[in-house]
Amino acid sequence: MRIAFLGDIMGRTGREAVIGQLPELRRSLGLDFIIINAENAAGGFGITRGIAEDLFDAGADCLTTGNHAFDQRDEIPFFDQETRLLRPANYPASNPGRGAGLYTSRDGRQVLVIQVHGQRFMNPVDDMVPAIERELEGVKLGREADAIVVDVHAEASSEKYSVGHYLDGRVSLVCGSHTHVPTADVQVLPAGTAYQTDAGMCGDYDSVIGMDKTVPIEQLVTKMRSARMQPAAGPATICGIVVDTDDKTGLSTGAWALRVGGRLAETLPPARAGDQ
Repeated sequence: MRIAFLGDIMGRTGREAVIGQLPELRRSLGLDFIIINAENAAGGFGITRGIAEDLFDAGADCLTTGNHAFDQRDEIPFFDQETRLLRPANYPASNPGRGAGLYTSRDGRQVLVIQVHGQRFMNPVDDMVPAIERELEGVKLGREADAIVVDVHAEASSEKYSVGHYLDGRVSLVCGSHTHVPTADVQVLPAGTAYQTDAGMCGDYDSVIGMDKTVPIEQLVTKMRSARMQPAAGPATICGIVVDTDDKTGLSTGAWALRVGGRLAETLPPARAGDQ
């Protein structure tokens, strides 16, 4: 099975790039299941029903979010209505929506997606580990689920690495989101779980983590901010990770960075075996 996880969509330029290129990426890369973090898709802050539906129409199978999940206040009820849209599993149980979902791929295989929210340098939330264990209960990789993906939306790289090693051999992929910079540590851990500290963002990299440079530079120099930050509007780079999994065990047999378009050097996974 070949799965793609795309990092945080940042604003209009990021979502237009993803929506425009996702069908061809699915075809050319032979993707069976696509997960996208979309918490910054609506002007950098949250997601709307319309944007989510456009992403699903383009080929996304599941959307994750994070600390900006509920920024679009009028759209909060959508989290209860759309099972393919996730918020962190370690948010309070009273929050709208869900933190995990078991989804059926186009060829009938089962993919469990879990999202959790980091605790270090982030807003206070519940512990990630009990939340992960709760969502994994009764769903064993290679039995009830053909693949399991965990999105760790967190600031600290050490926290993300700890989750990766904690789950090594129990899930197909642990990938970080939130920091908007793709890390160079794509790998398969010793027991077979693919890992990347951060998938990066789908947005304009001539920016400050996706925001137009003007206000962040002003704040750096003057320690004051005179205007609301806005997403940068230049050409977007689509960033993420692609993993291949074993059909019997669900563990990863390969993992590769994905970068397409914009300013960053392009990186593509190899063709799937049998697709050459």
